Amino acid sequence: MGKDALYSKSGTIATITLNRPDKYNTLRPSLLADLEDALREANTDGDVKVIILEGAGDAFCAGFDFSDGLEHFEGIIERDYDPGTDVDMVINPYKSYMSQFMGLWRGLKPTIAKVHGYCMGGGSEMALCADLVVASDDARIGTPYARVWGCHLSGMWVYRLGLAKAKYYALTGESVSGEEAAKIELINQSVPLEELDQTVQALAEKLARIPSTQLMAMKLIVNQAYDNMGLQTTQTMGPILDGIMRNTPEGREFVRIAKDEGVKAAVISRDAPFGDYSQASKDRQPRKKSELGL
Repeated sequence: MGKDALYSKSGTIATITLNRPDKYNTLRPSLLADLEDALREANTDGDVKVIILEGAGDAFCAGFDFSDGLEHFEGIIERDYDPGTDVDMVINPYKSYMSQFMGLWRGLKPTIAKVHGYCMGGGSEMALCADLVVASDDARIGTPYARVWGCHLSGMWVYRLGLAKAKYYALTGESVSGEEAAKIELINQSVPLEELDQTVQALAEKLARIPSTQLMAMKLIVNQAYDNMGLQTTQTMGPILDGIMRNTPEGREFVRIAKDEGVKAAVISRDAPFGDYSQASKDRQPRKKSELGL
């Protein structure tokens, strides 16, 4: 069986590719374990200066894979819910996906998330843990879990935005395009999909011209400022609240629909009243690389 996250290196630039394109690179333990291994390899390789994180196929990452509930995540269950077990799973650094998301942030080598297509839910939480985020103009970035079955995890939607915008998107669950995300400074930059690969490569090469020790020092001082704002506290509370929201009556019904009628039916039940995400008009959905021959 192939890896769910691939690792490659060219000169001083390492690339990690989420590799479940048929499932829009949705997150499972196997993918997160491969991501962790790849980040460890890049951060312990003296030749690597910059890390790019990308997604194979037509999306960066559409969030957590709930096609079987979350039964593939040991300890996170909706049936016979045990709050204590859930808390242990989501904040124990040896078990939690948060440690793997934050590998992008804690590793001292700069990380660039290259976002195209859908970047949803947990996928957005992961992408925003990168130091720099560059997206295609038509990418869609959002937290549909704000409406049912989830809560902010990494806190990066809060820390990257000012109060007015952070509160608005937290309460509405609306998505933004890559272009809009750059304008509100959720991410660093957006470019046409056809220019995304070249733009990110040029940015990585620019960083690679700087001494590794300088990159490390500048990343560390910025990160420490956010740690001083209570980042760790936010990341403790967020996953605990997320577990509770997965087990409200509405959260359990969302999973029941996904199990009995399929994930598509669950997503339609959530998004159709708002006319967004997969239920949006064609002009508000991302273009597909596969259709453009990219």
